[in-house]
Amino acid sequence: MDAIITDTYSVYFNKEGYKALNQHLKKERYSKLFLLTDENTHRDCLPLFLSSLETDLEVEIIEMEAGETHKTIDTCVQIWYALSELGADRRSLMINLGGGVVTDLGGFVACTFKRGIPFINVPTSLLAMVDASIGGKTGVDLGNLKNQIGVIRQPEMVLVMVDFLKTLEKRQLNSGFAEMFKHGLISSGKYWSDLKDLKANDPLESHIYRSVQIKNKIVLEDPTEKDMRKILNFGHTLGHAIESHFLDKGENKALLHGEAIAVGMILEGYLSHRLSSLGLHQLEDIKNTLLERFRKVDFTEEDKHAILALLKFDKKNSHGSINFVLLKRIGDAVIDQQVPEDLFMEAFTYYEE
Repeated sequence: MDAIITDTYSVYFNKEGYKALNQHLKKERYSKLFLLTDENTHRDCLPLFLSSLETDLEVEIIEMEAGETHKTIDTCVQIWYALSELGADRRSLMINLGGGVVTDLGGFVACTFKRGIPFINVPTSLLAMVDASIGGKTGVDLGNLKNQIGVIRQPEMVLVMVDFLKTLEKRQLNSGFAEMFKHGLISSGKYWSDLKDLKANDPLESHIYRSVQIKNKIVLEDPTEKDMRKILNFGHTLGHAIESHFLDKGENKALLHGEAIAVGMILEGYLSHRLSSLGLHQLEDIKNTLLERFRKVDFTEEDKHAILALLKFDKKNSHGSINFVLLKRIGDAVIDQQVPEDLFMEAFTYYEE
């Protein structure tokens, strides 16, 4: 499988990834190598990764606690101290081995330690492989507010090792499909249809590759999200607010990122039907497809009002306006759309029907 080339780095797949990494380590002459994991990837992924690593560099392992609740500045502070105590300098390399939390937070730690050290992402979840590790977005949450603190800076390379998916529980694997479905909805009706036809045990490599191609093409056109990169946020305006709201409800009620985004895509699909030109049959297709894969979430009236109150913190907002990505049709999105407040409750009603 050929590497996917961006302006400043490449995304490598499977054995070619290990080969490219080992060549890179020989060429760049780093002073030291730091591997960031969480407790899950330390147990399930690190042994396989280290068995394929060829380097004479001193390797230090830094482990953080797993989960979105630890994607915080406090965790960054702990890792910054660990890097200092372990002798990291500006020629040290950080490798982030984990899901979206590890790649987001690890990238941010690397970007800010000593004003920036190089980093490589090795995503181990489907969500991170197709979305979080690609495109240079790094950052952490502010309380329960998603990704409020961060910078955009590209990694040295991204290594997609599909074997790591074998370590995931079904719910975690499902979460990644939300971002893949999103890629189809915003840019390719054919890809949307291909994903709908996937059977439970079908191989995912070609679909992961296609998702990375789609995201890379969009990011290349707009690296710093001034314009069309915003289409990657379809489903995320309401989806992030939903995820933030349930983060405060305890572990039993917390939603995975993809689960919240799936709800957000149905809600924003409804808004697209009302305000853009998305046809009713395509809206029904979106709702039925996503509800086949993701369990339905129950919302109280209190939940809905609290979620809508969180919309004012969305990163896409500008000049006091809440900006949405809406669909004109499956495979065609439009940015910076304003939504009348009375339609939000209508969207929830449609979701619940």
